[in-house]
Parts: sequence; structure tokens; C-alpha cells
Amino acid sequence: MQELLTKRLSNYAPRQLALDYPEAGILVPVTDNQRDPEMIFTLRSANMKTHRGQVAYPGGKRDPTDTSLAATALRETHEEIGIPPDQVKIIAPLSQVMSLHRILVTPYVGVVPGDHPLQLNPAEIESVFRVPISFFLEDRRERTDILSFLDSTLYVPCYRWDRYQIWGLSAVVLVDFLNAVYDAEIDILEPPR
Repeated sequence: MQELLTKRLSNYAPRQLALDYPEAGILVPVTDNQRDPEMIFTLRSANMKTHRGQVAYPGGKRDPTDTSLAATALRETHEEIGIPPDQVKIIAPLSQVMSLHRILVTPYVGVVPGDHPLQLNPAEIESVFRVPISFFLEDRRERTDILSFLDSTLYVPCYRWDRYQIWGLSAVVLVDFLNAVYDAEIDILEPPR
């Protein structure tokens, strides 16, 4: 898995947003399972101030002590789901996105051991779950959401996995990953056919 991601993302030019907003780093964790790699998601606690009860990638706001946004993503992943930084192989960043709360988010694709036990932080995370990447490549979206972003209209897929809905910012990041790594050709700038 690591070889494929490294090869595909080495030629990828992520979109950088020249905006002066608070920053966050998130990890797009992909398991090292060769046959059927999975992506790890969290369900944020209902007690959180923002995005409560929503599916998200592990991550959060940059602390002044973080040496980089990748370090932020690794720190937050360890705090939220118990994967230590030395168990994550960061491959490359994806395109930056802006959250509804005006936070500039930089996603980092990272390979994690598929068998590493996940220990969620109940103060922040209600549950953690894995979805085979093959599921998303079938593009079995539940619906398409129409979202406004920086004077643009986006047509973002919403996927359902069991009781979880993967939508919004997480789906935008997911689609960027699928297009960059697998040439999925999911166009969020045009309505689906």
C-alpha cells in the first residue's frame, strides 16, 4: 500500500489556499493491508463544541508547540485514537480545505498498521471505524450534497457505511484522495449524472 501511495502522490500537486486563517492538520489513515486497505474514520463525541456527532478524520487545530501541520495531525491522531506517531508513515499532503468555522485544514495521507489496536479518547471520540477503500471506488453514494465554498458550488457525495454518514469536509478530502490515488474521476464541481 505504501508503495502505491508514494508513487501516486509523488506526482500530485495539492491545492494550497492562500488564506490567513487558523490552521488544523488531519490524518487520512490508510491501513497497510495489501489485499483490501481500509481508511479509518472517527465519530466525534456529541459533547464537542464543533462538528459534534459527525464523522471526521483524526486531527485538530495546530498548537503553538507543533513543529508542522503534519506534527499536529500525528499528535491529534495519537490523542484521539491511540496510534502513536512512530506507527504512522506520512506519505504526502492532500489539497487544503476550509471548514465551516473558517479553519484552514491540511490533510496528510498516512499508512498505519492494520492490526494496531485503536484506543479512542471518549472525551473527543464516540467511536472509530474502518471502511474498505474498495467500497468508495464503487461510488455507492447515498446522496449528493450541494455545498458553497469560496464562491464555488460543490457537489459532494455522502456515503453511508453501517450507521455512519461520511459527508461534508470529510467527503471532500476523501474524494481528493480517491481522485489522486485511484483516478476515481469523481467531479465535485459538476452535478452527478
